[in-house]
Order: sequence, then structure tokens, then C-alpha cells
Amino acid sequence: MLPSQPPHDAPSVELSILMPCLNEARTVGACVQQAVQWLRDHRVHGEVLVADNGSWDGSQTQAEAAGARVIAAAPRGYGAALMAGIRAARGRFIIMADADGSYDLGALAPFLERLRAGEDLVVGNRFRGGIQPGAMPPLNRYFGNPLLTGLGRLFFRSPIGDFYCGLRGFRREAALAMDLRATGMEFAIELVVKATLLGMRVSEVPTTLAPDGRGRAPHLRPWRDGWRTLRFMLIYSPRWLFWYPGLALILGGLALVIWILPAPRTLGNVTIDVHTLLFGAMAIILGVQALSFWTFTTVFAVSEGLLPESRRLRRVFRVATLEVGLAAGAVCILLGLIGAVQAVGIWEAHAFGPLDISQTMRLVIPSVTLIVLGAQLILSSFFLSILWVRRREPSP
Repeated sequence: MLPSQPPHDAPSVELSILMPCLNEARTVGACVQQAVQWLRDHRVHGEVLVADNGSWDGSQTQAEAAGARVIAAAPRGYGAALMAGIRAARGRFIIMADADGSYDLGALAPFLERLRAGEDLVVGNRFRGGIQPGAMPPLNRYFGNPLLTGLGRLFFRSPIGDFYCGLRGFRREAALAMDLRATGMEFAIELVVKATLLGMRVSEVPTTLAPDGRGRAPHLRPWRDGWRTLRFMLIYSPRWLFWYPGLALILGGLALVIWILPAPRTLGNVTIDVHTLLFGAMAIILGVQALSFWTFTTVFAVSEGLLPESRRLRRVFRVATLEVGLAAGAVCILLGLIGAVQAVGIWEAHAFGPLDISQTMRLVIPSVTLIVLGAQLILSSFFLSILWVRRREPSP
């Protein structure tokens, strides 16, 4: 082990084994000893680093006595502790693991081998390696973890099959480049998502999970942390939050409008008329709003560094300029006004008296829809132009 020294940008050891810790006095010492022994057995020039998150049970003393370097991570939270540890690490590579005895710290060789081979992130897969009886609650094992991992693979096209595994290795430089921000349990998800979005080299290796030795309830709260994971995934995937639902609403609404617009439709004893046509128009308007929010969110996320720069987005904005948006909105409003004038003409032809709603609303509803869509396009184009200003290169 190296003597204590301040961290710097050029790590002086190959590997840091990082453990976040909050009141793990019963297990942290044994975990550190196992990690230290693995470093010696494999002749790895490394350190064991414990990022203490405010323990009051003597965890710090146990970790230091076992051979770890202990730092204080003042901001509370799993992610906050890990980020403090990543910044303080001296190793070029980092392998993170829980300090509760649930992971085999004598089986780290596959992680280090992958990192030496050029991988940026290597995540353990407990479902491939083996989960001992009682190590994972049935709700997490058979529902929560597979569901959220499946959504993560779908949303981000990630190769990882166990998004929640707490045993993983990564290059310190790569982790710092991700600009990780999650302070809670969703940090584990952010690490995988950011690495995938940034096009880093990501892979997984089988690992095992044993019952932890805490002797108390874990810090994880399945429903709360599950919701925070889902929320995080949706925020980092505007396509699934806004684009796909919006596109479905537009296509569904258009199909309904095209079907009903010529004449009432009959299905069995049910007649579908202009009232349903109105719901079709509503779906189109909501769909366009959702696509607008997809665009706003994507531009904002790129501007704030939450999502990586997108060349596809830049290509879109070379075509979809403010002027194009204003022109498209003006055309929609003009068509809507033409329809509205025709509707008033029909009303005038009936001496401004009662009308056949089934006929006139077939003209009024599309006209109003076009006017609303035109106004949305114009307002959205101005707002988007303001958002995009920060992403434009300065003029020469």
C-alpha cells in the first residue's frame, strides 16, 4: 500500500478497489482484507479505498486497520460516496464493490483483464454467475431487476444484462469524462447509461452474489429506488418519453380522423361520428406537443451535458430552421382559417340558424386543429431557436 497522498490527475497505481461505506463495521474489515490479499496474490500495484459516507459505528477504524485508505465523503448518498472515491482514487483503473460481503473480492481478475484489454466499463452479471439462496429478494430477482434491466437495454441498446450489479470496473479517466451526477442508488444506472451513450467500450463478466453480512436491513428501498431508476431512464431517453408516444398519438389520431371524416361509421349497433372525430384531433395535437417536448428536452440535455452531442440533431437543425418552422406554422394557420371561413359561409347560407352538426363539424374540427397546430409550430420554433443559440459555434 502506498502512503497517504493527495489525489492528482495522473494516478500512480494501476488499480484502486473502491468501496462506499455507511455503517458497515461488521463486514468492511473482512472485505478490505480480502481485497488487499487479492492485490498481493496477483501482484497488482494497487490500493483499497473506502469512501465513508458518515458512518458512526466505527467502520472507518475497521477499514483502516485492515489496510484501506479511508476518505470522508460528506454529501450523503451511494452515488455521492462513489464520486468522492473516484476523484480521490490513485489508480488508473477502479473496481467498485459493496462493503457488505456480498461480492467475492477474490475473483476480480476477469475485471482487471478486460480493463487492461481496453474496455472502459466492465459490469458483473449475477444472473450468469450465480445468486445464492437469500442473497436477493424474490421481488428484485424475478421482477424488478429483470424489468428495469430490460428497459435499459431497450432504451439505450446496452449490452449489460444486470444493470444493478454493484461489482464493476472502469477506467478512472472514463468515469470522470462521463460527468456523473446521480447521488443516490441510480448512480449505478447512470454509469452504464452514460458509457453506452458516449460510445465507450462496455462489457460484462459473470459474478456471484452471496447474502450480505450486515445483520440489518439494506440501504436499498426496492419501490423507491425502482421508481428513481425508471425516472432516470426516461429523463435520459427523450425518445421513449416523448418521441415514440407522440408519434403513436399522431398516427392513431390521423387514422381515426381519416376514417371518420368522410361520413359517420357504424360498428354493429354503435355509430361513430364527430364526437369521436374530436378525440382524434385531440390525439394529433397532443402528439405534436410530445414531439415538441422531445426536441426541447434533447437540445436542453445536450446543452447541459446530460446527453452527448448528436450529429443527427445538428443535421436536423440545418434543415429545420426558425424560418422553416414559422413558414410551416403560417401555412397550417392559413389552411385552418380557410376552413373556418368556409364554415361561416355555410352558416350564412342557413341564415345563421341551426346547422347539421354532423356535417359542419367535419369542417370545423380540422380547421381548428390546423390553427392550433400552426400556433404551436410558431411558438415552438421561437422557443427552440432560443434553446439552440447556446449550441451554435461563434461566428468567425
